Amino acid sequence: MNKIPSVNLADFLSNDPNRKQQFIKDIGYAYENIGFVALKGHFLDDVLVDNLYKEIKNFFDLPEATKESYEIPGIGGQRGYVSFGKESAKGKKEGDLKEFWHFGQYVDPDSKYAKEYPENVEVKELTAFNKVGKEAYQMLEKTAKFVLRSLALHLNLEETYFDNYIKNGNSILRPIHYPPIKTEPKGAERAAAHGDINLITLLMGAQGKGLQVQNHHGDWIDAMAAPDELMINVGDMLSRHSNNKLKSTIHRVTNPPKEMWGTSRYSIPFFMHPVSDMKLNVLDSCVDKDNPKQFEDITAGEFLDQRLKELGLKK
Repeated sequence: MNKIPSVNLADFLSNDPNRKQQFIKDIGYAYENIGFVALKGHFLDDVLVDNLYKEIKNFFDLPEATKESYEIPGIGGQRGYVSFGKESAKGKKEGDLKEFWHFGQYVDPDSKYAKEYPENVEVKELTAFNKVGKEAYQMLEKTAKFVLRSLALHLNLEETYFDNYIKNGNSILRPIHYPPIKTEPKGAERAAAHGDINLITLLMGAQGKGLQVQNHHGDWIDAMAAPDELMINVGDMLSRHSNNKLKSTIHRVTNPPKEMWGTSRYSIPFFMHPVSDMKLNVLDSCVDKDNPKQFEDITAGEFLDQRLKELGLKK
């Protein structure tokens, strides 16, 4: 595949069984062959998107000392601010040319996961920042739920198979700022080539050039979404759960041409994670004599812990 296919969630949500089945077929084909799809018909409206970008730009424009006061030690960057160059791709020593913020799950107080997750960090300087972030988080989580329902059907599972695993799941909304590049980056990129850890990632802000996806032939393809689309890709958790039937594709954010170095880039991925005790063991329906089991049994929590250490975010 040399371009990212586009689908519309309204087809899956329609009462027309043919439209629904076509959506399942199209998204399944895309995730088996390239691991990325552009999605229209999601639950984010234009006003919420505009407000979110405004609040995020306001945050990243705050003085460095103010931003750093929201960097919480000892939690592996799971909530609040992570400063420039802190995160690197697996196997790469250079830090990525980015700073970011993490909104986490809004857990029911009586949930057993309430003690497991760090609390979200309130930004005192920006009165609407946390409210808008929470609303965007919940609309992206709702969108992701229906994408996973379509994939459950594609994998011959019951439609709501993933629902209980993602309720109170350890999902993260990550607004990212790639600041202007001031000096020649020595081996560093805005985001070096990597696969995502989680079940699926929903990305806002792939309208400009920069995001690239590697196809099965090793070619890098520009992944650009229309303004009303989210770019959605499979993560490593879902890839191993499906015995690599659904592909977690390597992707990167390249540095802009030199004449564009003076510009910022913003993108906002939502990393859909399940609860930590979900077993990621290979699904029986994805194993046969031609496709033997490729991965060891592991829980989502164990896998996440392992990967955060590889990324340098956890000791």
